[in-house]
Amino acid sequence: MRKEDRPAPRTSGPIILFDAECVLCSTNARFVLTHDHAGRFRLASMQGAVGAALYRRHGMDPGNPSSMLVVEEDRVRQDSDAVLSIYEGLGFPWRLLGILRVVPAVLRDPVYRWVARNRYRLFGKRETCWVAPPEYRDRLL
Repeated sequence: MRKEDRPAPRTSGPIILFDAECVLCSTNARFVLTHDHAGRFRLASMQGAVGAALYRRHGMDPGNPSSMLVVEEDRVRQDSDAVLSIYEGLGFPWRLLGILRVVPAVLRDPVYRWVARNRYRLFGKRETCWVAPPEYRDRLL
């Protein structure tokens, strides 16, 4: 998407907190940026000052988070609920993944937590933090 075709950056809306050293997490962040045509989401890595502060504010250690977070005003989503809320927020066809909510969180979350605990082993770890392409940097906090 050309810069002039992108919506103006938002100063409010959901913030996705993610691990920029994790290959899976940073790939998901890039996917969100390229498919969030409405510019709804902003992102912050747990390695950055804003992301680390938000993790701490919500009771998590940014050095060893147990989940990605989606923070929107006073509401915080984590585990599989965070992932599903992101894809639902991207619109069609991605919002169709919301059908997975028929599976109770008590069953979804252990799978999410297992992947989260093993993310570096399964998908790899970057030597340096992922950096968004210039056209999306206004959406990173």
